[in-house]
Amino acid sequence: MLDTLTGYLHEHFPLSGALGVAVESWDGRTLRLRAPLAPNLNHHRTAFGGSLSALAILCGWAALHLKLGEGAGRWRLVIQRSAVDFDAPVQADFTASATIPDGAEWARFLRTLERHGRARITVGGDLLSAGRATGHHEGVFVASPL
Repeated sequence: MLDTLTGYLHEHFPLSGALGVAVESWDGRTLRLRAPLAPNLNHHRTAFGGSLSALAILCGWAALHLKLGEGAGRWRLVIQRSAVDFDAPVQADFTASATIPDGAEWARFLRTLERHGRARITVGGDLLSAGRATGHHEGVFVASPL
């Protein structure tokens, strides 16, 4: 399943292939994507902030896509707002995680989506490299009919 999602992301989001994105794990609530440093370098020989942001946004989008499951084909998922805090330079391969809110927040999102045909949800996650946190991402995603 993880290789299938990696292929899907490369096909539908060509930038993900250029970044070297691969799906690392999915536990039904938290998705982790990884990317190598080499194609994402900036002039300081650290990861380019745009690459880190793109990976974080893509991770949030893909986590929602997976969580919606078969119903994902009924909805257009887009990012409405994105905020990334860069806490440390990234000097090695890196990952982004995204965790779907649980319980009442997820249930409210689904109810709103079914009742009104449009809903938004905030998905948070972390950026990590070499075993340490290097940043945090928060994205507001909107689902609407295709």
